[in-house]
Amino acid sequence: MTTSPPQVNGHRRIPVITNWQTLLAPAEEPAVTTAPEPDPVAPAVDLVAQAKADAIRTKAYADAEEQRARAEAEAEALRIKAEGDAKAAELKAAEEARKLKLANDKAQARAVEEQAARDARIAESERKRAEAERGQQEDERAHQEQQQTAAAAEADVAKAAKTWRGYAIAFYAVCAVVALPVQIAAFWDRDAPWLVIAPLMLEGAALVVTKGAAAAVAAGRPHWHYRTVAWAFAFIAAGINLKHGLDAFDPATAIGTAFASLAGPGVWDLHEHGRIRRRDGVPTRRERKAQAAAAKAELNRRATEEARKASEKEAAEKVAADAAEALANSRAEEFPEVWDEAEKIAAAVGEITVTEAVWKRAYRNIQGTEPGESIESITARRKAEARVAAALSGTPVATLSKNKNAQRANQMPRSQRGPARKPPVRRPGDTAKYVQAARKQAAITAKNAATEEQK
Repeated sequence: MTTSPPQVNGHRRIPVITNWQTLLAPAEEPAVTTAPEPDPVAPAVDLVAQAKADAIRTKAYADAEEQRARAEAEAEALRIKAEGDAKAAELKAAEEARKLKLANDKAQARAVEEQAARDARIAESERKRAEAERGQQEDERAHQEQQQTAAAAEADVAKAAKTWRGYAIAFYAVCAVVALPVQIAAFWDRDAPWLVIAPLMLEGAALVVTKGAAAAVAAGRPHWHYRTVAWAFAFIAAGINLKHGLDAFDPATAIGTAFASLAGPGVWDLHEHGRIRRRDGVPTRRERKAQAAAAKAELNRRATEEARKASEKEAAEKVAADAAEALANSRAEEFPEVWDEAEKIAAAVGEITVTEAVWKRAYRNIQGTEPGESIESITARRKAEARVAAALSGTPVATLSKNKNAQRANQMPRSQRGPARKPPVRRPGDTAKYVQAARKQAAITAKNAATEEQK
């Protein structure tokens, strides 16, 4: 039985007959009846059509129910998927937000660190600039103070020199005043009063020559002859004072006036001597002692430095000699034949020891290669290269060697077939002649090979 809905499209359904085949007459016994007259009021019902319609409606309902269930399932699946997608999108958004927040925090922290580093650099730059300015100001202040000190010292020196010059001139004048009376008395004569001019001329000449010496010192000219003449005048005046003082006066007067004649020019000459040494840059005694001490210290330093360099050179030479001896022993032990050949070559060419050039020549004579190579090392390297080529190409080493050494084509005809064949025998006409270019190339190759062997 099938269950149909009680209503379809808002109308009551006609009851469905469960076994509608029983309502039909059997096919074997057709009943002959007279067709009743149709009832004009109640038309006849086609049960087969009605059953088919019910079946179609039932199927349509079942299809509709199936489609509805499938639609509901799809809708539920879409809803679940949408919820999952929404939840995944929400989680993804939250994760993206978290990552963005972390990135923003990192960027902010990096910006803060960069700003702090920038501020630190700026502060450091400002500090260095301030220190540089402060150092420059201190240098300028020290320079100014040094200049002021030098100026003050120069002023003091100038003041002292001026004072010393004034005192020297005053002392010279006093000495002249003391010495002149005795000299005037020595030259006084009532019959020749003009002779009193001689002492004035003598002292004046000494003063003039002294001024000439001062002018020569200031101009940087020779001054020794001026000073010599001034001292000559001073000694003449002192002699006159001493002679007349002893004759006419007492010894004290004679000695005092003679000393005055010498003291004035002597003090002035000391003043000029100081000026000359200052002008010429002559060092003082303290400066000379300091220079001598510095020169002695420099000599000691140079001697110490030379001794140190000599010891270092001796140590380096000893190390080099030990290394050369160790190398020679190692070579003699490892390569006795080559070492014997090297000693022979060294003796032949006049070398005291086995040099590198001699060793290379001996090694080439015995081993046939440059130092560091040998037949064993060359063979091992070629085998290793063959193994590497085999590993790269995937071909056995034996196959590579066969392919490398195999003859490309037979030039000679086989004299015998079979496994135990005889070697081919060359006869005239067995092989085709080479072309002219090939023969020339073969001749060039043979010539080059012979030249290499002669080398």
